[in-house]
Amino acid sequence: MKIVDLAGKRVALWGWGREGRAAYTALRTRLPPQALTLFCSEAEAVEAAASHDPLLAIEHAPNGERLGAFDVVVKSPGISPYSPAALVAAASGTHFIGGTALWFGERADADGNLPSTICVTGTKGKSTTSSLLAHLLRAAGMRTALAGNIGVPLLELLDGQAEAWAIELSSYQTRDVAASGARPGIAIVTNLHPEHLDWHGSEARYIEDKLALLTEAKPRIAVLNAADPRLAALPLPDSEIQWYGDARGWHLREDALYRADEFVMDTASLPLPGWHNRSNLCAVLTALDAFGLDAAALAPHAATFQPLPNRLQPLGERDGILYVNDSISTTPMATLAALALYRDRPVALLVGGHDRGLPWDEFAAAMRTQAPRAIVTLGQNGPRIRVLLDPIAEARGFALSSASDLAEAMSQARAALPAGGVVLLSPGAPSFGMYKDYVARGRHFAELAGFDPDAISGIAGMGIA
Repeated sequence: MKIVDLAGKRVALWGWGREGRAAYTALRTRLPPQALTLFCSEAEAVEAAASHDPLLAIEHAPNGERLGAFDVVVKSPGISPYSPAALVAAASGTHFIGGTALWFGERADADGNLPSTICVTGTKGKSTTSSLLAHLLRAAGMRTALAGNIGVPLLELLDGQAEAWAIELSSYQTRDVAASGARPGIAIVTNLHPEHLDWHGSEARYIEDKLALLTEAKPRIAVLNAADPRLAALPLPDSEIQWYGDARGWHLREDALYRADEFVMDTASLPLPGWHNRSNLCAVLTALDAFGLDAAALAPHAATFQPLPNRLQPLGERDGILYVNDSISTTPMATLAALALYRDRPVALLVGGHDRGLPWDEFAAAMRTQAPRAIVTLGQNGPRIRVLLDPIAEARGFALSSASDLAEAMSQARAALPAGGVVLLSPGAPSFGMYKDYVARGRHFAELAGFDPDAISGIAGMGIA
């Protein structure tokens, strides 16, 4: 669908975050006389009203009947199409679409192809992979866009010109690519673990929506992690598959980076903490080869990559204690990966947040052999995690406590550690309810630890450069 296809239709916008504002600007620029209705919160309505747009009607909290009055609703990614109101409206014929789909529809060639796009998704690692991909593309001298879920909506770059597009897609956006009718040049999928079950409604639908980037958008080349069992078993007759993570392609042997049987470089000193982050480098190099570049020649440029904030981010030491900000961690599997990085040091782990129903049994089982010095639970799902860990803590002898907020959790963590210890914020859960988002949670963690939150929050390289 192109934006011009909305002309004369009954069109609404649902959401006024950065994605919603980008969609409004794109529609108003392309369709100046188009009447629009915006559904948003009361606080957002104040900002939207400041546009003084006589063709923009503003309403709150739509129900299914109200949404059903529109032909097309352009919704922000965080709004689930599986919500009761959306399902009622869809049943009456309302078409829901996101800004990602509009961008792909606008940019595709006459046959629907977008060969310059490299889409990146996965439960974990997609932001680092996208950023590292853009970094190495620029090292190759290519004018490159870094956009999408990482923080710059694609519609903000609707008329931007780039030789390569590194696009991060969340599970909220992957089906949008397929809905646009466009075919990406390359799609990278890093891994699949249960997440966002509250938005998708079930693990099966999360996986289905995530994989729509492959199964429905049918990229020309699919770059897949051979170590992920779901990806390894996935039939993709319409795409050429390039594997990473095993001896067929780019892979790691301890810290050594190989392309098939060819040793390329040692990765131990790269600014990519943890084996899983260096695995993301393998994904990027595979995509660069598929893009027609000399990935082996570009690999050393990973040494100048600037790591992303809130992702296993060492903030520094205070009174002999290292503080590590992994606020982006929103699954138990991500927390286990963070713990593995500091297995040789005494760690006090802070876990818990918004409860969206993910199981913590596997995490609890791992604590029988991989427990840190101390675990502090907090947040909405803190009590549920605590119940699972209580008998294990008693048997294995690690300290286990609960806190009402992050400040109390950090106080308990510090008290449990000797000099040389690590306070690790890797909550394995979203921040909703306590914070606006994981960035706000990471900033507060930094502030409580005695560091400048502004100095740790920026992501380098977004946009076109």
